[in-house]
Amino acid sequence: MKRLQDKVVVVTGGAQGLGKAMCEHFANEGAKVVFSVDLQKGDLTADNVRHAEINVTKSNEIEQFVHKVEEEFGHIDVLVNNAGVTRDSLVQKMDDEMWDLVIDINLKGVFNMTKAIAPLMMENGKGSIVNISSVVGLYGNIGQSNYAATKAGVIGLTYTWAKEFTRKGAAVRTNAIAPGFIETDMMKTVPEKVLQPLREQTPLKRLGQPEEIAKAALFLASDEASFVNGHVLSVNGGLRL
Repeated sequence: MKRLQDKVVVVTGGAQGLGKAMCEHFANEGAKVVFSVDLQKGDLTADNVRHAEINVTKSNEIEQFVHKVEEEFGHIDVLVNNAGVTRDSLVQKMDDEMWDLVIDINLKGVFNMTKAIAPLMMENGKGSIVNISSVVGLYGNIGQSNYAATKAGVIGLTYTWAKEFTRKGAAVRTNAIAPGFIETDMMKTVPEKVLQPLREQTPLKRLGQPEEIAKAALFLASDEASFVNGHVLSVNGGLRL
């Protein structure tokens, strides 16, 4: 049997990068349906992947979506909170718009999605929530005060929800992944003179691939991780030891 056989899965930011890789892996592992929640449709073509055009900062859009999924399938088994953006700047040059946008999508979006879906999981007695944090949320990074704050906040939410969603006996697990520097479209904007030192600092001497994060998420989403709860899994090639 495949690892996500007949599961109903929701992945935010599913149209590209890490989200696209996760949608593809989940679809191939037997999911009944994978919802790619994104403002862009992307080019996901698997029959069991559906695009849901939803803004994760809009609670009303999320609630309507969750209601429709519940009506059709009765349950949501896996939620991956992956949607995120960057607006980098040194703090003295960071304006309110740059701060607010990153906070709203990367942190409030995680809160909004989970607030809508976790109660359904608790009602059904089981589920897996995987929050995508970052090495930057663990150790910081120059010019990314807003991004670091959101990714550290995601870790705090993970620890809290690991306790909160299980307190009445439901097997609703909450874990996080803290990727290192991964070769996605987001990284294509980073100059090579910045990327090369990152490769050199990483013991494996390379950047990660989206598929490597997707495989980690697949493990945490699956029943193979049934006793893993409240854990932050670093997938960074040993960048921080």
